[in-house]
Amino acid sequence: MQPPASRAPGAVLFWDCRKARCKNRVGSAAFAGYSLCMFSNELTGGESRMSDADENYARVERAIRFLRAHHAEQPELRDLAAHIDLSESHTQRLFSQWAGISPKRFLQFLTVEHAKRRMGQTAHLLGLSLDAGLSGPGRLHDLFVSMEAMSPGEFRQAAAGMAIHYGIGETPFGHALIASTPRGVCHLSFVGPQEKKLAVTALRQAWPEACLEEDASGSAALLNRVFTPQSEDDARLSLWVSGTNFQIQVWRALLQVPFAGLLSYQQLAGLLGRPSAARAVGGAVARNRVAYLIPCHRILRRSGEFGVYHWGTIRKAAICGWEAANAHTDKT
Repeated sequence: MQPPASRAPGAVLFWDCRKARCKNRVGSAAFAGYSLCMFSNELTGGESRMSDADENYARVERAIRFLRAHHAEQPELRDLAAHIDLSESHTQRLFSQWAGISPKRFLQFLTVEHAKRRMGQTAHLLGLSLDAGLSGPGRLHDLFVSMEAMSPGEFRQAAAGMAIHYGIGETPFGHALIASTPRGVCHLSFVGPQEKKLAVTALRQAWPEACLEEDASGSAALLNRVFTPQSEDDARLSLWVSGTNFQIQVWRALLQVPFAGLLSYQQLAGLLGRPSAARAVGGAVARNRVAYLIPCHRILRRSGEFGVYHWGTIRKAAICGWEAANAHTDKT
């Protein structure tokens, strides 16, 4: 992706949360006139150069790693800026555009104290909603995700000969590979700058009987709906997944966890009526292959630590912090 000719050298090009406050989400795809997802027509090659968005998300990850390591010291902006090789003003702008808040405010959403407090609030809200017979505590930012699930055997049979459209595009958390069928989204994973070819190969291996077709524009539009829905209709998405009965129960429970909500594995097991099955719940969470839409990133260790994540612990912290920042910004 070539930068706009008018962009000054060294300028930060990233998501600008301040330029799009729509009905369902806070967040935008304001890449100086670019759309949210800039797709390459050569998904299996050309991976040597990072895009501007990749470079800036890499800076965000470096910043988060630094902030978490030094949170007790409450690092100054100049220290963070020096660590990620930007000026203080560019570092401030990077976080303001990506999360809508300052690095200092963002740090508060990475703490164990915030996580524990938010886990208690989320469990309380979910308990009230379920007691009242509601599907979940709806929020301004929530996507409305429905899920069709099958056993692995039924899934393989249904997938034979089915057209699956896929593409790789930019998100607030780096590049993602998304794949969809006429029955719904069947795959969403985050991929690093050097992992695109491998990700597409793995997708083909996972669907040996299906007909995979690259669809850059369709996948771009779908990723826009996932990360920046502009209407309630945009926010309604369908998933098509396969798993054991228990895995499917866990994934359906994950869909009830609201935007910016957090739970521990033990709390999620309790909501399923199986309070002693936290380890099994963790295994089912780990088997999720539809990132973000089935929000396994919202499940933390009971201690308040982020714990492991299939697509990286720092990315998990980035997503949780970004959601918390967007929810906070929307209230102010």
